[in-house]
Amino acid sequence: MRETVGGSASGTGTWTPVCPLSRIDVEGGVTALVGGRAVAVFRTFADEVFALDNVDPFSRASVLARGIVGTRGDVDFVASPMHKQAFALRTGECLDDPTVRVAAYDVRVVDGTVEVGGVRGAR
Repeated sequence: MRETVGGSASGTGTWTPVCPLSRIDVEGGVTALVGGRAVAVFRTFADEVFALDNVDPFSRASVLARGIVGTRGDVDFVASPMHKQAFALRTGECLDDPTVRVAAYDVRVVDGTVEVGGVRGAR
């Protein structure tokens, strides 16, 4: 089964396998090293998968994968465990301060394995 969630491959076409989808709890996250960067990979209640930079820009701590996954209206987000700012999983935009964002990555599930591509918009 090939399923792309959250975007398409980056311009380089490079995808990094992270883990089996079954290893990510529903409404949870895991951290992976992708291209030398700590990336937080999340699974939503609707079984969609997203990836953001793991560093919280407010505290500068690498903690977003340990945040709380939820929704505001129809926007899936993760709330930082440090100061509780919410970041949209699709875009990385901070819902509490739209001038702040974290990088969002392309992500897909191939034969049950989560793979992370490049930063969205960096084509």
